[in-house]
Formats: sequence, C-alpha cells, structure tokens
Amino acid sequence: MVVGEVSTPVDLLVIGAGPGGYTAALHAARLGREVTLVERDAIGGTCLNSGCIPSKALIEVADAYAMSGKIRAWGIDSTSTVDMTQVRAHLDGMVRELTSGVDKLLSDAGVQILTGHARFTRPSRVSVEHGDTVEFLDFTDAIVATGSRSIELPNLPLDGARVVGSAGLLASDSLPEHLVLVGGGYVGVELGCAFAKLGSEVTIVEMADRVLPGFDARTARLVERGLRRLGVGLCTGCRAVGTDEHGLLVEGIKPNGGTVTLPADRIGVVVGRRPDADSVALTRSGAIVEPSGHVRVDATRWATDGVYAIGDLTPGPALAHKATAEAEVAVDAACGRPAAFDPAAIPMVVFGDPQVLSVGLTLDEATEAGRTPSSFRFPLGASGRARTLGDTEGTVTVVADMEGTVIGVQAVGGHVAELAGEAVLAVETAATVEDIAGTIHAHPTLGESLMEAALGLAGRPVHTR
Repeated sequence: MVVGEVSTPVDLLVIGAGPGGYTAALHAARLGREVTLVERDAIGGTCLNSGCIPSKALIEVADAYAMSGKIRAWGIDSTSTVDMTQVRAHLDGMVRELTSGVDKLLSDAGVQILTGHARFTRPSRVSVEHGDTVEFLDFTDAIVATGSRSIELPNLPLDGARVVGSAGLLASDSLPEHLVLVGGGYVGVELGCAFAKLGSEVTIVEMADRVLPGFDARTARLVERGLRRLGVGLCTGCRAVGTDEHGLLVEGIKPNGGTVTLPADRIGVVVGRRPDADSVALTRSGAIVEPSGHVRVDATRWATDGVYAIGDLTPGPALAHKATAEAEVAVDAACGRPAAFDPAAIPMVVFGDPQVLSVGLTLDEATEAGRTPSSFRFPLGASGRARTLGDTEGTVTVVADMEGTVIGVQAVGGHVAELAGEAVLAVETAATVEDIAGTIHAHPTLGESLMEAALGLAGRPVHTR
C-alpha cells in the first residue's frame, strides 16, 4: 500500500541504527528533541550484528582454544576441542544481549523506531518503504548514519556458501579446512589469525606488497611474522582473478605472471568497505557525494540544509568510535549548540596476533610534516606484565615533538589494544613526555610500558637502555 504523497511531520530524523545512529538518537532525545529512528535491518547495524562484536568474540574463542599450547610451558597440560555450532550460538547470544540492550535504551528515551528502507525524495522529505507500505516523512533535521557496505569484486561474486564476505564467515557453523582470505587489511589479519588458531589452513592474498598497507612498514613486518608463526600463508603483491573447482585463482605468484590455484573450500572476500550514501539517494537532499562515496561535510558534519552525515559516510577511518564521536557533534549542531569534529587523533586498533595500536603520528609521518620529532621504543620483553602474560614480543613507542609534547603512540604486541585510551588521551590533551613519565602507573600492568617509553624519551630509562 502506498500512502500517496501524504506526509507525516517529524522533528529530528536519524537514518541508520548502527553505533553512530543510535548514539545520535539517544543524545538528541536527552536534549529534548522528538526523535524518529529508521533502520532497514537490525538495531546495532553492522558493528553489533555482523562486524566488530561477533568478530572480536570469535577472536577470544580462538585465543582460548590456542591457549593449551601456550600454557604447556607453564606446567599445565590441557587439551580442548572446538564445536562451531556452540561457538556460533555463543556469538549469536552475545549479539542478542547487546542489541536488545540498545533497543531498551532507545525505548526508554522515547525514540520512535521505524523499520524500513529510507530514501530521500527531495530536500526535507524521505520515503520509508517496508514491504508493500510506503510512508513519507517531512523532517526538521536529519542525521544520516547509513554506514558502509562491503566492496564486492566482479570476478569473485559472493554465493553465500563457498565465496562469502566477513559476515558470512562469522555466520557459519562449520570450520573451513582451507580458507583463503582476499584482502590483507585489518579484517583479513584479524580473521586470518582467528581461523588459523581454530585449526583452518589459512592463506591471505593481498595486492599490496605487504599486509596492513595502511600502517607503517615496521608494524606490517611484525604482524607478518606473527601470521607466519601461526602458519598463515601470505601471498602479497598478488591478485585474485577468479575461482575453479579446487580453489582461488591468483596472479602474481609466479615470476612469469602465470595463474596459480590456492586450494580453498571457503573464500572470504574482505577487501574493504565503501560508504553507503547511494542506497538512501542522499544527493536528492542537496548533499554532495564525492567520487569516493563520501559525503562532503563541514566540521559540524553539516551536509546541506537540515541534513548532517556521520560515520563511515564521511571522510576518515571507518570506525565505530569515530561514528559515535561524530554523532554528538552533529546532534549538538542540529540543536544550535557549539560543535565541531576536530580530533587530534582517532585510535586505530587491529585485534590480530600480535595486536596493533596506532594513535596520532608515527616518527616518519611527524618528520615528513616538519615537526622535528623524537621517539623511544620500549620492548615488551622488558615488561614484567608482558612476561606474566607470556606475550613478550613487540614494542611500545612514544613520539614527541621538539617541545616534548606527545604527538603519537604506536604499539605492537599482546594486549596492546588496552593502551588505546591512555594513548589517545595523551595526544588529545597535548600531554608532555614528562606528564606520562611522572604519572604513577600500577605495577605490574601493561600500561607501565607507556611510562617506560616516556621515561626513555626523557633520557632516564629504567628497565631498558
């Protein structure tokens, strides 16, 4: 049923109920706006339902399964088995708990939730399609948080069984014997480590000359070393061109450029994501969408009159924590409050083995920017906590400018993702090397490694030279 062009007026409209969208809805409701939230799929978006949360849960499962080999040297003899049906149930249960929690928060805040596919029909109006029903909404302000969608390769169409995306890998209740991942970015690295620990024979295919091409070369080398230690095969500088009955066809392995088949009973296409602006016909609102798919916005996330865009739709890293930070900025701006999205740093984390953390500028980036930087690299082998955890490979690096202000923190090693909060706070608040070095850190904790790196940079190292 189509309800003509008769429209319903709404105050503040949010399109998309991922982390950015539901955060925007909750913040707007707190500020007294009447909020309508439209979601075409599930509350929580990709992050909670098929991305960040289930993938990190699977990584924890894999780490627990692989622990038996690690603790043997500690005097503990243990064996374990993997039941992927139960693993899948565990992941699904965790997702249900989190999404139902968000749903209750929205309900308690008085947010009206509509299920359907929203599309702009003209400035200040959207249609919401749900089955055979179409409803039109005229909004005062709108915040668009439709996120991004997986990039698909024409020569590797997803079939939902043998060739799948990351969501398909996480949704399976069977463990592939031979898994080939096309894409060596953070998703490929994280899933590669997890499935290798669970017992799959894993190969990563990456067109660039190394994995994690968005990170510095030294970090990539340490990650590649960790992948090889897990038995993961690496085909860098290679291109996936198709499939045959045995597996994935790859070019670039042979010196003469011939094609090689990598055995695979499952192929995961994880080459990246693209902003999802076209599915809501955002240009009809008057917003400008760049060739990259990103929406052009100003510091308040304003895209056009009455319309704001946040999250993966906007330039910058496609990360949930960026989206939630932008959500408050956009809502404040829509409510006439002073607002600007201008972070000094956005933390980047890879939950591989080893983990990777990058905040602010690396030494090379700071040098290229003319900042005259200095740095100190603290080895985790000198950390008491790393020793007790049995993860001593890796480093924590602090980068400072010529005035001693911390402008970057990078870390590679076990559990270093937990340093992200302190690292980004240091950069965001322009803390100095002496601020970190002079702050008492609990012993033994991994956080001490930041203090140790700062002490080294200040010229008075304790547990290293």
